[in-house]
Amino acid sequence: MKCPNCHQNGSRVVDSRPADNGHAIRRRRECENCGFRFTTFERVEAAPLLVIKKNGAREEFNREKVLRGVMRAAEKRPVAMDEIQNIVDQVETKIRAVGGNEVSSQLIGEYVMEILANVDDIAYIRFASVYREFKDMASFAKELQDLMARDNEKNK
Repeated sequence: MKCPNCHQNGSRVVDSRPADNGHAIRRRRECENCGFRFTTFERVEAAPLLVIKKNGAREEFNREKVLRGVMRAAEKRPVAMDEIQNIVDQVETKIRAVGGNEVSSQLIGEYVMEILANVDDIAYIRFASVYREFKDMASFAKELQDLMARDNEKNK
């Protein structure tokens, strides 16, 4: 494994533990050259999953894109990085559970919003505003009303 600090090959594993509900292994490594410590994750390589975009184009599923979207929505919010990673893990698990090797980008977005709504209201609204491409204040206000109605139902 190449060290992110000195770029030398050669590191030793200091600690290993399960991650992502046992679907990955988190390894703490130490560079043999400079002593820098860093974390890596080892996952089973699943069958390729294609995402069907709104315009009909197909591209391979990239969890980093989902991670960036959730991170951007949760920016400056009290959502820990572990929670963001957990959201992405849940979304990936849900889309792989659907079966098949193709999934629509709309379904991915819906899964992200479903989980974000239970984590942070503001992050949810931020994500929804980009995902749903609100055209005017009325569509934005309707989304807020729907969120408040769900929150009221949850608090009953």
